[in-house]
Amino acid sequence: MSSFQALRVHQGPSGRSARLEAVTLDDLTPGEVIVEVAYSCLNYKDALAVTGKGSIARGYPRTAGIDLAGVVAASSDPAYRPGDRVLATGAGLGESLDGGLAERARVPAAALVPLPRGLSLIEAMALGTAGFTAALALRRLLENHQSPERGPIAVTGATGGVGAIALGLLQRAGFKTAAITGKPDCAPYLRELGADEVVPRDSLATAGKPLETAVWGGAIDNLGGETLAYLMRTVKHWGNIACIGLAQSPALNTTVMPLILRGVSLLGIHSVEVPRPWRLAIWDKLAGEWKPREIERLIVRAIIGLEEVPGACEKLIAGEARGRYVVRIGGHL
Repeated sequence: MSSFQALRVHQGPSGRSARLEAVTLDDLTPGEVIVEVAYSCLNYKDALAVTGKGSIARGYPRTAGIDLAGVVAASSDPAYRPGDRVLATGAGLGESLDGGLAERARVPAAALVPLPRGLSLIEAMALGTAGFTAALALRRLLENHQSPERGPIAVTGATGGVGAIALGLLQRAGFKTAAITGKPDCAPYLRELGADEVVPRDSLATAGKPLETAVWGGAIDNLGGETLAYLMRTVKHWGNIACIGLAQSPALNTTVMPLILRGVSLLGIHSVEVPRPWRLAIWDKLAGEWKPREIERLIVRAIIGLEEVPGACEKLIAGEARGRYVVRIGGHL
């Protein structure tokens, strides 16, 4: 059986580490579909796994990479045939399953999505879990009656993958947006992505009263901590906050006042175990009416090779990245 390159995370006596190595399909977790991987991408979870700064994998060694896009090479599931173009995001890849930072992947059929018409393989990975998560947040906001006339949507962590894509999705859906950022020098970039307003994070009101002046129609939050508590105090009546990340802190120090006096809803966003009908519908939206404009120019920071992934992950952990890293593995496919 021929070998191929994979970025594998190992657990050793001194901790976790990642390295490129030759593996075979027999080394991988089970799955019905063999995919020749064309592209993957880097998310914060990937950076935690590859740098060893987070315990992401459940079992070692594990091929890193929670996302992939490529072409089916073989399948024992009749839903997929050789030559089909597919993608996978989350669904346990890089965690309980071997992931997409490899030349080949063996994937359960249930984890795959047929590449929707309107998206190329590279566009699918420019979006990846970040784009899927942003779209899932928008879907939940709309399902809970968020509407543009309620006011602007605040987006925190706006230079990161989820935040940057969320700005474009919200603009496509008719919302005004405010990018809340700790990098105010990125204001021109954020406006190009779709922000109507750029708000320096250090200008936000610090904790004091359980309710502040209502400013935002709703929010998509990637930070948690003090910033999420601020949003709870400042979202208008019947607004929604989609809670996605904890880049600032997993803690939430707030009161029930916004919930019971303004009807604010806090919506949890979990992009791994998503009902399949939702997953398919969201990818159809991302390939159609919600598709961000100029994906590669506005969203992709760099296209890198497998050997460059560890260095890029260090930059992600350090907060130095703006936009998305796409990993070209077999991009000729």
